[in-house]
Amino acid sequence: MSEKIIRTHKDLDVWNKAMELAEKLYLLTEKLPREEQYGLVSQIRRAAVSIPSNIAEGAARNSTKEFIQFLYVELGSLSEIETQILLAKRLRLISEAVLLNDIVSTRKMLLGLIRFLKTKKGNS
Repeated sequence: MSEKIIRTHKDLDVWNKAMELAEKLYLLTEKLPREEQYGLVSQIRRAAVSIPSNIAEGAARNSTKEFIQFLYVELGSLSEIETQILLAKRLRLISEAVLLNDIVSTRKMLLGLIRFLKTKKGNS
């Protein structure tokens, strides 16, 4: 079995998963009431875009330590989105807590990448 070569952030499975999640969140927020445009819609979209963006920025940094810091920030963004989705459900703006499985799987991928990078030799 050959090891996958990572050239840029676009080769990272977690970046691709985060892009898919951001797309799904944009589509979901299109269905929210207009009065939420500057509330939940704005918050969810901002957090959704930050995840793949910061993965890309972290991957382009000079050190593994910096990359890991960016990944931890994105764990926070995922928690923000999860909270906002749960709030939208409580407010009956959405019928169920949609995309929670996507959030959980993205979180697992981020944690896996963090673990991998922390154990990687030459952690510089």
